[in-house]
Amino acid sequence: MAVHSKHPASAPPAAPAREKTGHLLLRGWCIFVLFMALSGTAWINAFGEIPTAVITIAGGLLSIGLWLAVRPPVQWRRLPWFAISYVVWATASIIWSAWREASALTLLLLVITTLQGLFIGSVLTWREIVRALASALKWVIALSLAFELWVSVFIGGPILPGFIIPSEPADDPIVYWSRDNLFDGGRLQGIMGNANLLGPVALLAIIVFAIRFAARAPRRSLLIGWIVVSGFLFFRASSATAYVAAVAVVVVLVTVLLMRRAKRPGERTRYYIAYAVVGIGGLLAFWFLRGPVFEALGRSADLTGRERIWEDVLARANEHPWIGWGFSTPWITTDPAFDGWITDHGQTVMQAHNMWIDVYLQLGVIGVFLMVMTYLAYIWRSWFFAVDRPRWDLRADRPYSPLTLLPTLLGAVLLVQGLAESSPLLLWGWMLVVLLAFKIKQSPHVGEGAAEMRIAIERGELTTQAS
Repeated sequence: MAVHSKHPASAPPAAPAREKTGHLLLRGWCIFVLFMALSGTAWINAFGEIPTAVITIAGGLLSIGLWLAVRPPVQWRRLPWFAISYVVWATASIIWSAWREASALTLLLLVITTLQGLFIGSVLTWREIVRALASALKWVIALSLAFELWVSVFIGGPILPGFIIPSEPADDPIVYWSRDNLFDGGRLQGIMGNANLLGPVALLAIIVFAIRFAARAPRRSLLIGWIVVSGFLFFRASSATAYVAAVAVVVVLVTVLLMRRAKRPGERTRYYIAYAVVGIGGLLAFWFLRGPVFEALGRSADLTGRERIWEDVLARANEHPWIGWGFSTPWITTDPAFDGWITDHGQTVMQAHNMWIDVYLQLGVIGVFLMVMTYLAYIWRSWFFAVDRPRWDLRADRPYSPLTLLPTLLGAVLLVQGLAESSPLLLWGWMLVVLLAFKIKQSPHVGEGAAEMRIAIERGELTTQAS
């Protein structure tokens, strides 16, 4: 007769581990923070500058409070020190700033954005960061398409910020929040109200959704749909800078995948040589042939007036070459120093349309050096994070994770975008550089290491899932 043993060999059945409610709320907050950074000017267009400032400051204070309450494991010696040094130097510039009110206001935004990046990198694991970023991008993409559809179907014409329907056509369509172009083939601007802001975000969305698909995340068929929608907005934004950035992303992706196939010492050398030839040759060809290229894209050969802006900014920056005129990213157009200084389509511009020239104007050669070192450190670590097989012991056959592609592909987007825009210096551009640089230094292996494992155990995350 069979006898039931009181000492079974296996563990008794138990319910699967579930994420704690507190951590679900924490991740939801991180998604909201990322959404705010990605949507950018949408908040000002919808609610105005003062409410947006209040929400931004309140969000920063809440994140600091959560950080102190959660107390995630952080190796304080392994911070993105060049990025932090840039913030410190920008803060110090208020001493000699020619526009102190603008410096104080924009410094607050810079500090909050930096703290938010460090906060998210410390409380979420690698899988959760990519998952939260994908969720935030879904909101931006969905709301952008819904907004353009709402304007075309229910408004039937362009709309101004603040949901104001103009009584007569504006002197220049640049002032419109949406130009009602969804069904007429024109450029779409999304909730940000700017096609040049929508294009890079849509490109980032394609990258993140594709990485999630490659990582075999749940509901992969829906991810295909999100990629299609993001591709549609990317195409309809018709941003020449975003198109060039997409080409750079493809080149970097192909090179990384080739590097991963190298099995013998020195085999990567030929790939590096080919990569350098393609990269440098491509940049030179693009610059000397920019006329035909931009004409094919419907732009002028001087990058839609950017060369004129660069000349004016450089002329002013050369007056204070070492320490600059003082931090202000973006430029506060109501400040007398900027109001009417450089205009485009009758509007005072808010940036130099080149992040390196912008940094040179504001923080001089020292600021440019700190920014160069910030990106060099980021690109260096993100590159080897992507191409090197995860290894921390004698085992050398662990599979690559698709998640490791995100930092280096993002770097390609921001570096190209920074040639014609100053956007990488603020909002999602700066936040993601700080976040990912910090995370790589804290957790150089996806799902492994003290920080990753401790967060996963404490929050109830199943590290074996690729979600």
